[in-house]
Parts: sequence; C-alpha cells; structure tokens
Amino acid sequence: MADWTLPNEVTIWEVLPRDGFQMESDWIPTEEKIRIIRHLAQTGIKHIEATSFVHPRAIPQLKDAESVIKGVQDLNNITFRALVPNLKGAERAIDAGVRKLKLLLSSTDSHSLNNSNSTVKEAQEKLLPIVDFATTKNVEVSGSLTVAFGCPYEGEVPVDKIIPLIERYNEMGIKEVSLADTTGMGNPIQVYEVLGKLRKTFPDSMFTLHLHNTRGMAFANALAGLSQGVTSFDSSTAGLGGCPYAPNAAGNIATEDLVHGFHEMNIQTGIDVDKLVDAASGVAKTFGHDGGSFVLKAGQNKDLHVKPKRQKKMG
Repeated sequence: MADWTLPNEVTIWEVLPRDGFQMESDWIPTEEKIRIIRHLAQTGIKHIEATSFVHPRAIPQLKDAESVIKGVQDLNNITFRALVPNLKGAERAIDAGVRKLKLLLSSTDSHSLNNSNSTVKEAQEKLLPIVDFATTKNVEVSGSLTVAFGCPYEGEVPVDKIIPLIERYNEMGIKEVSLADTTGMGNPIQVYEVLGKLRKTFPDSMFTLHLHNTRGMAFANALAGLSQGVTSFDSSTAGLGGCPYAPNAAGNIATEDLVHGFHEMNIQTGIDVDKLVDAASGVAKTFGHDGGSFVLKAGQNKDLHVKPKRQKKMG
C-alpha cells in the first residue's frame, strides 16, 4: 500500500438534497429542505446537488425544485448542481438560477425502459437539445451513466457497452461523466479495471464516481477509483438515498464516512468532519433514520482515544 499514488485532495458533491430527499415518502417542507442545505453549507461542503427538475408526478418530493434553488441563491460560496431528465427540466433549472446541470442516462436498455420508457440510444439522443440549450445560456453540463457497474435486470455491465455512450457524450461536447453504481453491485477490481480502460480510451475525459453502499463495498470502490485518478465523488449525508428504479438499492455512501476515511488517509476534502457529523446527526434525527452511516454509529477514530477502564488485579 505504501507505493500507492493517491491524490492529496478530492472534491465531494453532496447529493442528500436530491438523492436522499427523493426516497422519503413523507413530504419534506420546502423550508426544511432549505434549512438542511444551509446547515450542510456550514460544514465546508462547497458542491451540492440541490434537487432534480423532474416532472412532479415522477418524484412528488422534488416538485418544489424552483423554490429550493431560489431559497439558497445567496450561498455564493457553494456550487449548486441539478439533475435534469429533459429539455423542460433544463429550462426550469436554468430559469431558477442553476449554473451546472447533470444529465440522466442509464447504461442498459432494461433500466432505461423502466426509467425513461426508451432505449439507451433513444434516451441519449433526447439529451442533445439540453446540451444545445445550456450552451446558449453558458451553463455547464456533465453526463452520467447509471447502473454502470451492475444492472438489476441484466447483471454486470460490460465496459464495452459503456464506451459508445461516452463516445456520444464526447461528441455532444460533454467531457465530465459520472459513473454510478446505482445498485451497489460493483466491486473494487471491477471499478479499477473499468476506469483503467475508460481512462486509456478517453484520456481527455474526467470520470467521477457515484457510489451506493447496498452491499458495503462503496468505500472500497472509492479507493479503487482514487487509484485510477478519480478526484470527484458523490455522497449523501447520513447515507440517505436510493433509486426508485433499482429494487432494494440502498443510499449513497455516507458523506461523513467518505470524508472521515479520506482524512484518515491524509486526503483532504475541505470539509470539517465534526461539523459534518453534527449535520448528519441532525438529518438522521429529522427523518427518524439514517441510510447506513458507520461514523454515526461508531464515532470517529479520534473519539476512541480515551483512557481505558481500571481493571481488577487477577489472582
């Protein structure tokens, strides 16, 4: 491990306000969403995926997307991103003040048909008007590939199936692509090898990771990503989240777990772990549960540096 070449710092994109909120069945008042985002901003988090501009019937929890964005516009030190599925969503997002969009695209036809009622090829072509529109508004666009490491309907996704999708993204002018382990089916060797092939094939592209912790491999997969030069990761405070179109998908890796682990490895994030854990505790209390946060349960490593209890002498 001593000869690993790892980055000194990474970027964390907080996705609780989108990925986490969308899975909560009880309505979260708009004011509460804004309050949580503001609390997260106080931890040192600088990048937040604040919402998704989907049709209200698709995800009712996010029907107040415009109000949420407008309610945090004064946080000038935060870069906000929104997920958009179509041109209408992009128009709504940009009108609300969003300056970075993330596109939604499945890696397999089975997942795409369940998610957007179209094949992957059809769905990707429908994204082109979004890119064209965002370009006229000088708004940044990044791409994504969900179920990139495993599909609930098709199993492991071959990297050769992903390459043409990234090629098309490149043709659209999109050089940043998020690889999402939506179902938590990926393993470290797979993540390492997939990224290795993609980096050789697309040396000018930037790959980021969106990891779910369904089977407890998200942090190991993050390390595999680090060793392949990935320096941008999505995570969700308190580990909340999931995917409506991926059965039994757990939440994203908890932001506090990811940041705590990186800091223990001397990889900096610019985030204050103590403030982050406090925010995560508040989130778990607000919703009555977390999504599998280890740090919330076990505490930070530094919390264990206590004097041992006095033991009775034996004999």
